[in-house]
Formats: sequence, C-alpha cells, structure tokens
Amino acid sequence: MKIVVLDGYTLNPGDLSWEGFEKLGQLTLHDFTPADKIVERIGDAEIVITNKTPLTGETLAVCPNIKYIGALATGYNVIDVEAAKEKGIPVTNIPTYGTDAVAQFAIALLLEICHNIGAHSAAVYEGRWESSRDFCFWDHPLIELSGKTIGLIGFGRIGQATGKIAKAFGLKVLACDSYSSDEGREIAEYVTLDELLAQSDIISLHCPLLPSTEGIINKDSIAKMKDGVLIINTSRGPLVDEKDLADALNSGEVAAAAVDVVSVEPIISENPLLKAKNCFITPHIAWASIESRGRLMDIAAENLKSFLAGKPINVVNS
Repeated sequence: MKIVVLDGYTLNPGDLSWEGFEKLGQLTLHDFTPADKIVERIGDAEIVITNKTPLTGETLAVCPNIKYIGALATGYNVIDVEAAKEKGIPVTNIPTYGTDAVAQFAIALLLEICHNIGAHSAAVYEGRWESSRDFCFWDHPLIELSGKTIGLIGFGRIGQATGKIAKAFGLKVLACDSYSSDEGREIAEYVTLDELLAQSDIISLHCPLLPSTEGIINKDSIAKMKDGVLIINTSRGPLVDEKDLADALNSGEVAAAAVDVVSVEPIISENPLLKAKNCFITPHIAWASIESRGRLMDIAAENLKSFLAGKPINVVNS
C-alpha cells in the first residue's frame, strides 16, 4: 500500500526512524504540507498519516483511495472523523505516550519559577557574579516547595504522574476531577474545584479542553485563589483566559505563571502573556522528549500494522 506522511518533521526532525512504516508499504514523507498541496500530496495513497495537517470532508471526497487515517497525536480535531466514518475510513490516534515527559516538564516549569535558574545562569555569564561584592547574589525570590499545597485540575494519567513527583518534593497534593479512584486517593486528596482554588499555593492544569473547562482559569476563578498563587499549564492553551491571567500577573494577584501551551499556536505577537510580569512561556514542548516521541512513533506504526492485519486498534470513529 502507498503510505503518505503529510507533516512528519515535528515528530521526527531526524533523530528517529520511520522504519516501522517503511516495512508496511511504499512510504512518502513530507516534513510539512501547506493547505493548497494536501490533495496533491495524498494523490492515490491508501494510507494517510497526519499530525496537524487538516483532513476535511471536502478533502476526503476528492481522495477516494484513502482506506486509513492515522493521527500522530492524541488529539484528532484536525480530521473530520464523521466524514471519514461515513466513507468507512477508520481514524486512529495515540491515546497515551507522553505521560512521564509531560509530568516531568510541569514540575520543571514549577522549579524554574521557584529558582529562575535560566536567568541566574545568564547573569553569571554576563559577568555579574565575577563582579559581585559578596560570594552570592539573587535577583528573584527563591521559593521552597516543601510544606506547600499543589492543586491539580484534572487527575488522569498525567495529573497523577505529576502528583507523585510533587509528593516527593514534600507538597500536599489536592486533585479535582470528574472521576476518582483508589489509585488517585493514594496520591492526592480529592476536593471540589472551589476548595482547590482556595487552598492551593500552586495550581497545575491537566484536564482536557471541553466546553466545561474552556477558560477555567479566568478573573473569577483567580479571585478565589490565594494571593501570590503560582499557575502552571501544560495541557491546552484555551483552558486559560490569557488576558485575565496577564492582568493578574501584572497586579501581583498571581505571583508567577508558566505555560507550555497558548490559545493560538504558534504564539502571536498580540498574546497578552508576552507582556505580562513573571510569565514563563515555552513552545509546546512538554511532550517532545526523544523517548516520548519514540513511543509515539512505535504506537503509530503498530496502529497501522494492526489495521492491515484486520484487527484495528485505537480507532476513534468506530
């Protein structure tokens, strides 16, 4: 079968192998596909693999050879799954691959807030330690985590993995989620959202983006938090009303925030967080450790292999 990968560069900029796909068919790789080239590049391929390149109902209508669509991600909102279902095309995703990577990154963001390691290292290279009168200096308050409370909004795989690390730092862990489990109760105390907002020194987001969670961090929820709270978001950008968070950072109501995701990606220059005080922003890389990407690649190839064997797995539109 002919296999086309429309946008493989983000997953594999050259440090992984596509061998798993090469064994399954005639593979054509594209680093990136602009909108006006999607149909042309799909051509007569039966297998289409995409990360963020959209596959609309209109595209599927003019590419009749497609028999399978694989998403190189957990999210598949760029694919018209209903149109694919109507045409009998299974769509698969990668349900879990980056749990440990994202949990580690969430804590890394928290530690950066607490110590401003990057800024202090840069200051040393600028010669400021060399010219210092004293044996040490710091430009930002240094924060100790032990004894503080972290609230995790969303307590699935990633939330629980984050909670385990936080607990090891001596943090009290609170969790708010639609579902509770005995495993979760070993890590955290389940509380209501209002209780979490009121009691937490640190709030970290690990929930999916749903109508009920969009803008869950806003001026009203921030008003229920402790003054000087720290906020971490490694989940989805639209969970946060960015103007409200920027206003709270600039007023000091929120002491600091660290986000790996924003509402529009790549970030646009008008994003209010870019001009907010004490805001750390990284370019959506929490998922992107080489180990995590390797797992994603392996699962994506296994999804296709299972489909070709007549036993499809991880189908989102069955």
